[in-house]
Amino acid sequence: MSELFDAVDALLASRAVLPPPEERRRLRRAHGLTIDEVATALKVRRATVSGWESGKTEPRPPERDAYARLLDKLAELYPAAPADTAEASEDTVVPEPFTGPATPAALSQTLSTGSASEAALPMSANESPQIASAPVAAAPAAASRPARTARPSSTSRRAVGRKVAPAATPAGGADPRFENGPLAVVDVVDGKVVAYCTGGLVLDVPAKSLPALVEWTLTEGKLGAPKLSGPGKDADPLIVLTGAALERYGLPVTLTEEEKHAGRIPEGHKVIKQLARAEWKLTKRGFGPWARIYRPATGSERACVQLCIPSWNALDTRHWGGSAQLAPAELARVLGVYASRVMTPRGSTAVTGLELMTALHPPTRASEPDADGKRHSEHNPGSLGKDAIDPMHFPPCEVPDGHPVLKDLPRFHVRGPAEKLFEEAYDWARPMTDAECTLRHLVGIDVNMAFAAGANGLNVGLGEATRVKAPAFDPKLPGSWLVDLSHIDLSRVKVAKDKWVELDGSLLPSPFTPMGERPEGPAWYATPTVAYAVELGYDVAPVEAWVRYDNGRYLDGWYNRLRDAYLATMADLGVDADLAPADFLTAMDGYKARDPELAIVVSAIKATVKGGLGKLRERPRGENWRPGQPWRALSRPTWRPDIRAAVISRTRINLHRKIVKHAAFTGQYPIAILSDCVVYAANGPSPLDFLPYRDGKPLPGGFKLGINPGLVKHEGTQDVLWGEEVRERFNAPELNLARYIKDGTVTDVDSGE
Repeated sequence: MSELFDAVDALLASRAVLPPPEERRRLRRAHGLTIDEVATALKVRRATVSGWESGKTEPRPPERDAYARLLDKLAELYPAAPADTAEASEDTVVPEPFTGPATPAALSQTLSTGSASEAALPMSANESPQIASAPVAAAPAAASRPARTARPSSTSRRAVGRKVAPAATPAGGADPRFENGPLAVVDVVDGKVVAYCTGGLVLDVPAKSLPALVEWTLTEGKLGAPKLSGPGKDADPLIVLTGAALERYGLPVTLTEEEKHAGRIPEGHKVIKQLARAEWKLTKRGFGPWARIYRPATGSERACVQLCIPSWNALDTRHWGGSAQLAPAELARVLGVYASRVMTPRGSTAVTGLELMTALHPPTRASEPDADGKRHSEHNPGSLGKDAIDPMHFPPCEVPDGHPVLKDLPRFHVRGPAEKLFEEAYDWARPMTDAECTLRHLVGIDVNMAFAAGANGLNVGLGEATRVKAPAFDPKLPGSWLVDLSHIDLSRVKVAKDKWVELDGSLLPSPFTPMGERPEGPAWYATPTVAYAVELGYDVAPVEAWVRYDNGRYLDGWYNRLRDAYLATMADLGVDADLAPADFLTAMDGYKARDPELAIVVSAIKATVKGGLGKLRERPRGENWRPGQPWRALSRPTWRPDIRAAVISRTRINLHRKIVKHAAFTGQYPIAILSDCVVYAANGPSPLDFLPYRDGKPLPGGFKLGINPGLVKHEGTQDVLWGEEVRERFNAPELNLARYIKDGTVTDVDSGE
């Protein structure tokens, strides 16, 4: 009989009622849960939970019953507001949702024992060390937010001109504290100060001075965004000041050359004095394009506003295009989409990329209650911690020239491969063969989000390195290895288990150097590079290594968020992830023109990836620095050149692996490679003219057309005669044509000297 009962229970579980996908997402966000936390608790992949929330897939037993239980408990805490009462009246008090963090273990306990309010959930390190109680009501759903018609001290109204449709649910939509979204663009219209928020909302701003604007933002603006991780911090509100707003509040519309060089206005400026009198402070970088205005935190309360001043070049045109010239409502849309999908900008895209790592892996968390029931701040496992690594504890091979650990080197000493880890992206080219010259076209393909894909699933060090002499190589152990790889012959390599192939090694770049040259002796390499040497079928014998036994997949959440942001924005532009190859190429043709504002967001997301990784090895920026002295960036826990090197190493190796698979199957070899762009000679102008698709399926392990990170898109096509003419004109047989394949314009030629 018990078997029959089990069968009935299984049947019921297989049909457990679930809310619609949008409601599943709302409930998760309302409780401050990440997709990763839910996936870990349910013991499924992150992509599985993402599919459930997008409606692409449905959960199956046994996960379906557990997932339904979780959603039921969350629905009790956060019931959706009826459509006719979703807008609270002026006097309605809406209780805030529970904001404590939820670990996978706590989620598992919730699934097995009852509601989240009954589970032992650790508190955020930013909250006072007391046990929080669950709320009795919930935040309203926020699939879309119409413009409000009333506010305690401001009157909202529709923006004049084109209505700006939101491209995504605002980041703070599920939290009543941030019901007006993550940011506002402040402008002056008809003599009145107004704030353009996300979703088309416009608010009147009563503030007469900049200190008053900061106060209004924090007390009445209802701007900001919930934290991205349980132990983290809510995002501070972002205020973007137009030129008219700058004039209204007594700030210059543009900076002088001296101020541009300094990156700030003078300390004695009248507005800075106004802030000081109101007891507001500025960070060490002063009042510049990305000023942060704050008061020291008291307990769990934060009082901080981030400013963005486009006319002071806060929005670099290389990454944000012409966004600084957009109308306020359109600029609010661009920044709002970025904020909802990536995070509220904290500075340049590079700064934001680095801040995103910390936001997803906060350095500390609240401990379990001690004997007195109090919680304390403790290290958050999987993070880089709150303290920077002592500069003198970094391996000399991993640091750039001028680092304090190298201060005893002779002044003009040049470190070679045996002294310096040099993991960089490809910059390689070769002359075309006679056979290639008979073909008609040069076709460039580009890897989407290549460095993000390189970070996905990568095991990196979390703490300090340990020096080991004559170590046995371990491909799972992140570190830097001194090893001789000059014996590896690309003419004969493994492309699969026990499957050796013969190739023309002279037409392939070495995977071990950025310039594609074969190494000449021992050199320092990151773990992915050495692991690839073993994968190709060769033995390795490291002489020395600096390895990190404390390690983990620190960048996984970072990759996932940026990937999702990129795919969602490209889907809005008409480029979906499941398109057939030919349809994908068609969709990519002119995609930026379909919505230039969203095209700016795509550019900013890509820049966030590259810039964030670059910040891991930030060099001195003025600061009156001298070689051998520490510089400001070294004081950050996120100054980690070893992590940057590992990501670049893996990205380069991923590309080389595809090139080898392609060569083994087709006999075709690349002519030029620049970072993530590869150029091949072909008889037709399309990537489909040389990529080996069979029945719509790509070569396993080779290049595949598509928008997902790691897949490739068409970069550009030129005539073979163009390539030969350019190289002949500049007398450079190995001129890197990948640099110019996109539009064929050769603007600057590096002679190599």
